[in-house]
Amino acid sequence: MAFHAEGLVAIVVFYLAILAVGIWAAWKTKNTGSEGDRSEAIIVGGRDIGLLVGGFTMTATWVGGGYINGTAEAVYVPGYGLAWAQAPIGYSLSLVLGGLFFAKPMRSKGYVTMLDPFQQLYGKRMGGLLFIPALMGEMFWAAAIFSALGATISVIIDINVNISVIISALIATMYTLVGGLYSVAYTDVVQLFCIFLGLWISVPFAMSHPAVTDIGFTAVHQVHQAPWLGSINSLDIYTWLDNFLLLTLGGIPWQAYFQRVLSSSSATYAQVLSFLAAFGCLVMALPAVLIGAIGASTAWNETEYGVPDPMTKKEADMILPIVLQYLCPVYISFFGLGAVSAAVMSSADSSILSASSMFARNIYQLSFRQNASDREIVWVMRITVFLFGASATAMALLASSVYGLWYLSSDLVYIIIFPQLLCVLFIKGTNTYGAIAGYLFGLVLRITGGEPYLYLQPLIYYPGCYPDENNIYIQRFPFKTLAMLTSFFTNIIVSYLAKYLFESGTLPPKLDFLDAVVARYSREHMDKATLVKSDNIVLNELAPVNPRHSLTLSSTFTNKEAFNYVDSSPELSNTEDN
Repeated sequence: MAFHAEGLVAIVVFYLAILAVGIWAAWKTKNTGSEGDRSEAIIVGGRDIGLLVGGFTMTATWVGGGYINGTAEAVYVPGYGLAWAQAPIGYSLSLVLGGLFFAKPMRSKGYVTMLDPFQQLYGKRMGGLLFIPALMGEMFWAAAIFSALGATISVIIDINVNISVIISALIATMYTLVGGLYSVAYTDVVQLFCIFLGLWISVPFAMSHPAVTDIGFTAVHQVHQAPWLGSINSLDIYTWLDNFLLLTLGGIPWQAYFQRVLSSSSATYAQVLSFLAAFGCLVMALPAVLIGAIGASTAWNETEYGVPDPMTKKEADMILPIVLQYLCPVYISFFGLGAVSAAVMSSADSSILSASSMFARNIYQLSFRQNASDREIVWVMRITVFLFGASATAMALLASSVYGLWYLSSDLVYIIIFPQLLCVLFIKGTNTYGAIAGYLFGLVLRITGGEPYLYLQPLIYYPGCYPDENNIYIQRFPFKTLAMLTSFFTNIIVSYLAKYLFESGTLPPKLDFLDAVVARYSREHMDKATLVKSDNIVLNELAPVNPRHSLTLSSTFTNKEAFNYVDSSPELSNTEDN
């Protein structure tokens, strides 16, 4: 493959434009946030992100390199097809559910990060434990898409993969470092426009290539391979449902999502942003679906790619850049490459900022340095942006199975953090004992189910499991959802059991070593009380627990306050709480 100087110039111009927008956004908003509030301004943008910018940045967070590359791959792979391209529908439903049930309680209570409600209710120890899967998810996701970007660039303009990954990571880290959420949000607007324009420009040229059969015909007829609409085998339906639930429900508890929710100017805006992003995710998936269908409809032996086809060469995951390279004119393929680069950076910068925000606030400030100055927190955030960006880049360059690690960590987000989020927002009376028990049960059930991407053999063989070509057993049983439900119900059962044992006097108060039930012995009151500003949230969870002798089932297990939202801007919220 020849080196394309024009392509390199196009990428350099694109990267410089993105960097310029990020620096401009940082300069434009450098004085945002009053004295002592600069760290919060970096994390949640001063809570004044409007509908237009907010809708773009929330959509761009999901529409990353993995999203468009993965959607095209799923449609292209024979035997899977569009029926298995679950990300567009799954993530869109995730945003709808997040807007309907989670955006209002999180935004109306004035939280700053996703981990705030956990530390408020369960204490700093549990917040630290939940930070681990949240951090793993963000870091491995950033590493996976950096890795995908390097391979994509190398396919089209034939430059060293490592150089392209390092430069892309430096650009994303640099503007995130100087501007925080403002830079990320404004660059997302430009990046989303580039993704939309770049991919849609490429589709007509690829579709009109002489080697491509009409995709309407190949959708239901076998020509070069099985129809790209795909099908779901009856034996695989539980696997399909398990993965779909993982995308839909596991797509909610991510700091990258809640950072946008919490940056909205009101709870209603937070909901609207979620719905706009859900629509945006569907729209942005369309060109990726078409490119996957074009790949499945192409006689590759009639193109410069030659034989065998990408599936036989085990390059199915690169079908999108391969279509751009071999079915489009050179200048058009560079537009498409710009789209892929934009998609990667729009997700990578969000993940890096999310990880650094949680560490600076929930680990450094609330767990170790409660009296840290705002300037100190800002510098901690900047240092961790650089460190996490460097770590994600190193993993992209060195790890052989980054995608396997990301799959496992995203499973942990679904299995551990999602049920904990349900309990902390909607189930009244859960405590640290239940949270830790649910965490451990979910973790054990997930790991013992195995992970083919990491060649991790299962310890529990569920019904229907079978060995693959590497003799690693694949689970057909929906064990991920089983682990999530087990974690959820374990949290509730152990919480109420611990509460009963302490309140009935069966266990003495001194055995409440986590200070989770007998509130008057709590040494974490001050830690919890400094979690959020008193004018933004009612800390009623910190009230001493008294025995209740007359309870109905619904009143026991339902946190009714979670459903009685005050739809308010920050000003109205202050009035309400005062």
